[in-house]
Amino acid sequence: MQTAPSSFDPRDFRRALGTFATGVTIVTARAQDGTPVGITANSFNSVSLQPPMVLWSLANTARTREVFSTSSHWNVHILSNAQEQLSNRFARAGEDKFAGLALDESAFGAPLLRGCSARFECRSAFQYEGGDHTIFVGEVVAYDSCALPPLLYLTGEYALASRKAAPVSTEPQADLAGASYSEDLLGYLLGRAHFQFMHHLRPALQAYQLSDADFFVLSLLSVRSPLSQADLAAHLSYTGVHFDAALCQTMLARQLLAAAPDAAGQAGPWQISAHGRQAIAAVLALATQAEEALVARLGEIEAAALRNLLKHLILATDPGLPKLWRSPSAP
Repeated sequence: MQTAPSSFDPRDFRRALGTFATGVTIVTARAQDGTPVGITANSFNSVSLQPPMVLWSLANTARTREVFSTSSHWNVHILSNAQEQLSNRFARAGEDKFAGLALDESAFGAPLLRGCSARFECRSAFQYEGGDHTIFVGEVVAYDSCALPPLLYLTGEYALASRKAAPVSTEPQADLAGASYSEDLLGYLLGRAHFQFMHHLRPALQAYQLSDADFFVLSLLSVRSPLSQADLAAHLSYTGVHFDAALCQTMLARQLLAAAPDAAGQAGPWQISAHGRQAIAAVLALATQAEEALVARLGEIEAAALRNLLKHLILATDPGLPKLWRSPSAP
């Protein structure tokens, strides 16, 4: 352990401090000439409940230090997980940070940003010297909050919050041929979660007599259509479903697929038929209901964290599958 402050490596010291997860805030005020100012800060903290007080700190070299030092009021915005770009905008210098932003009115003058997890309007109470920073303490005179998951900052990167889950079961783990098999095994957790979610879709699948293979094909074609037999096979290979001539003919015979208009007399490309679209719409309606119920039970914070972790997992295990959804900016 490093014990002599004068010998600390500043970069390593910053890295060590970064292991403490913090929220991400934007603090705003208004200069004496009426110009709005704002800066991204993760040094926010609560101080007192009675009276309600909070603090944050600003580098003494910051261009906005004089504005905040002379302002009677400033606002702290706890950013939601959807406001990463806003955080980046207010962390940069040399641009109009408020350009194009819709603001709410504040009785105390400082700008109020929208779409935040929480907002605190503060009367400036105290200022303290803190090394190369100034610590601002304010009395909260108004605040609001909502259920939007907050954005976090951890080890130099944005992160999301997630509450620790209770155990799925209390049974001891099995030892199979020297291999530990417990509820913490990712394969077990992912598999069980998948099949429990699919269980909610079974009534619609059974009503339209859709197999899992039918469901996968129709789901794919509802997003990207038409596709050739080779493209369908490439997209579905990771599921264990082989889109071969036999499956294709079966789905054609059941009027789930149709040849694309420009494929007269040829084997594909294939698109979803009217009957297939009706079937997948019924399944996806149940899936939407199941997801809404799941989010209601998990809460928005856990739901956002779950989506984020699943995306991490998909990127980490992607065998090189073709892209399904296109970026809105893609041609």
